[in-house]
Amino acid sequence: MQIKNNVFVITGGGRGLGRAMAESLAKQGASLALIDLNNENLLEATSSCESLGGKAQGYVCDITVEKDVEECFVKIKKDFGQINGLVNNAGLMRDGMLIKVKDGELQAKMSVDQFQSVVNVNLLGTFLCGREAAAIMATQGEGGVIVNISSVSRAGNIGQTNYSATKSAVATMVTSWAGELARHGIRVGGIAPGVIATEMTAQMKPEAIDRMISAVPLRRLGETAEMAHTLQYIIENDFFTGRIIEMDGGLRI
Repeated sequence: MQIKNNVFVITGGGRGLGRAMAESLAKQGASLALIDLNNENLLEATSSCESLGGKAQGYVCDITVEKDVEECFVKIKKDFGQINGLVNNAGLMRDGMLIKVKDGELQAKMSVDQFQSVVNVNLLGTFLCGREAAAIMATQGEGGVIVNISSVSRAGNIGQTNYSATKSAVATMVTSWAGELARHGIRVGGIAPGVIATEMTAQMKPEAIDRMISAVPLRRLGETAEMAHTLQYIIENDFFTGRIIEMDGGLRI
């Protein structure tokens, strides 16, 4: 699929990786529908995309609410006339240990809210947006592409029971959807990034960043431009579907 003149929806598009991927597509002439909860971030992101040559519009939407997602995608289709691609990027992290025990005494447990809130955004949100985008693409009859953003943590990670479970699940959705949607000309891929340099990592303590870097064979964090380049490959390669690209600098070697 070509990028120029096609319409791509990006969830969590107001900042971080979502915005970086949107800006990369905008430079190549794409039209962007950016979904986020923060309207201020959306205004900044859409303005940036338009300055780079792409058409962009922001949509404030809670992707964990079915009715809101349905209405949002209807509006996007009405505003742009079509939807050609979706990047399921929005995600939430609420890290914590399953239990904490000290001197034989239970100190704390991961709460249901801590678990469920991550499931709602990362898993339910991905499902709802993927379903609505697929329905529109299939009825358009022109095919399309869906990209789920998973994580290297999908293999399991200490302190991330909730996050790892959801990122594993969205990776399996890639395989399931690729098989189901191929008949409609819709390809589905995934990206499992390691630690990428974003505003969030920039706020971390230097010693924490050093620990992360020491675990990466390439001894550095990934760049948002590298993430965007991986997305571009999936979009443009019409024989790519049902697979996850690990973009982690060899972290899982």
